[in-house]
Amino acid sequence: MQFHEVTYDSAQPVDSYGPGFFRVAGEVIHGAILVTEDMAISWDGPDDPAPLLALAGKIDVLFYGTGADPAHPPAALRTALEEAGIGVEAMASAPACRTYNVLISEGRRIALAALPV
Repeated sequence: MQFHEVTYDSAQPVDSYGPGFFRVAGEVIHGAILVTEDMAISWDGPDDPAPLLALAGKIDVLFYGTGADPAHPPAALRTALEEAGIGVEAMASAPACRTYNVLISEGRRIALAALPV
């Protein structure tokens, strides 16, 4: 088996996460986050769809991290994102972070919106 070091070029990988925080590209962000290839910001959660909808045309899929346990995003949020042309994949925040890191290293047009564990 051959191992290859993962490179992110200028992308923002999720380095780690813990109770109430995420570390993205070396910066600690408390609470929910929104991460794209070129930014990592604090996010107010599912009641704040505006920053997610602003990604329309820039991303194809949003990985929605639901916290410690898998859950569905609010129906209104999913509908608004899908109407804007953004696919939504919901899962617990830990696998959402891992999936985001893998796909961002491949240069995919994705984002991560995650609630803390």
